[in-house]
Amino acid sequence: MKKFIAVLFSFFLFVGSLSSQHKKNVLLICIDDLRPELACFGADYIKSPHIDALAKKSRMFRNHYVNAPSCGPSRYTLLTGVYGPPKNNALFLRSKKVKEKGVTPSMPEWFRSKGYTTVSIGKVSHHPGGMGGKNWDDPSVIEMPNAWDEHLMPVAEWQHPRGAMHGLANGEIRMKPAEMDVYQSVDGDDFLYPDGSIAEQAMKTLGYLTQNQEKPFFLAVGFIRPHLPFGAPKKYLDLYQNTKLPSIPSPQKPKGKSTWHASSEFMKYNRWGKNPNEDKEFAEQVRLHYAACVSYADAQVGKLLKELKNTGADKNTIVVLWGDHGWNLGDHGIWGKHNLFEEGLHSPLLISYPGLKKKGNKSNAIVETVDVFPTLCELTENEIPNFTSGTSLLTVLEKPKNKGHVAFSYNSKATSIRTDRYRFTKHKTGEVELYDHQIDPFEKKNIAANNPTLVKKLTLILNDKVALKSKY
Repeated sequence: MKKFIAVLFSFFLFVGSLSSQHKKNVLLICIDDLRPELACFGADYIKSPHIDALAKKSRMFRNHYVNAPSCGPSRYTLLTGVYGPPKNNALFLRSKKVKEKGVTPSMPEWFRSKGYTTVSIGKVSHHPGGMGGKNWDDPSVIEMPNAWDEHLMPVAEWQHPRGAMHGLANGEIRMKPAEMDVYQSVDGDDFLYPDGSIAEQAMKTLGYLTQNQEKPFFLAVGFIRPHLPFGAPKKYLDLYQNTKLPSIPSPQKPKGKSTWHASSEFMKYNRWGKNPNEDKEFAEQVRLHYAACVSYADAQVGKLLKELKNTGADKNTIVVLWGDHGWNLGDHGIWGKHNLFEEGLHSPLLISYPGLKKKGNKSNAIVETVDVFPTLCELTENEIPNFTSGTSLLTVLEKPKNKGHVAFSYNSKATSIRTDRYRFTKHKTGEVELYDHQIDPFEKKNIAANNPTLVKKLTLILNDKVALKSKY
């Protein structure tokens, strides 16, 4: 009898192990400051072959909008599934309250509670490596408590995560921004800049995660480029030697109240006395170096996806590629993020998984970043928590022509919604902006004054979103 019970117990352990093995893994790839300016999104002048190849296996969301146009609050919504503070230290603010009643678990914490090994590499939360302190390497100051089994940040010659965040070639660290070039191109391999080491660490980690078949994994990898300063190996800039970039469609500063700003993050770097709003040749060089950084990041994505395939885990892994917000390259006279125009909020979202039908078909549904958490829960057959602000995108993944929903975004001075036709923004001071994307896709003309009924209707929708945000 004892022998029978022992055999039966072993059988259940074996069945449990098989069940765990068949749970889908998650590979979340975060790319900093990435506009949807990729070949697969229609920008055929951009060299992005690896992301383009992923797009052919994915559902590509052409109208994905982040909830906040800067790194910290945008990643907050991705990693918590709820709207949050419009501040770069949003996750650190949350971490101080995490032991209090009412603080909901983060996405990696939720998956960890479901039996997943959770690992973060590079810039996934706001600080690469997920720690605070002077150099972002103080283990007593954790950005996301209880979230990760491992939170890795290879700093190589950049000394610490803060150094790697804005690192240029050969270990150059940003001390005074005015003494650091706004763009750079140096001849050498991918390890000249921090993302080469991040990719290498991610590939090694994939190796040991896939060898451990007892638990599924939730692996998040964050690449820094194309974040400022725009530094990439010369071979990526060389890809654009004979490239003629399209003209900037809306280069003028908007008239009236808007979320325009003076591009202070960009302007504080060494620009050799030049202003891209006044110097077309300089503006062209800025855009080309940004493009080189995109191609450099794309190459790191390619290495990671190749390693995923080499391990065989691609057959049981959901892959999400997400840009943390857009970036204005002279659009509306802005060189940077932090605005609520289309260019500041529009970013790539690709989702690929085993069993996806109609691979490569594009969706025009309006979706937002908070939708990622519930979507991954449903795809992995894990419970969707009842606190998420987003909506699962499974119906759009299955039927790409299905409609989405209103996307909500905010900064510290205004809130905004994007419908399938309109962008509506309301400032805390009461002024409103309304743009009709059917006839004005580059948001050149504010038509709010001539459409009071529509403004009233959209205000009600926006107010509902603001009320939901206030819950958290």
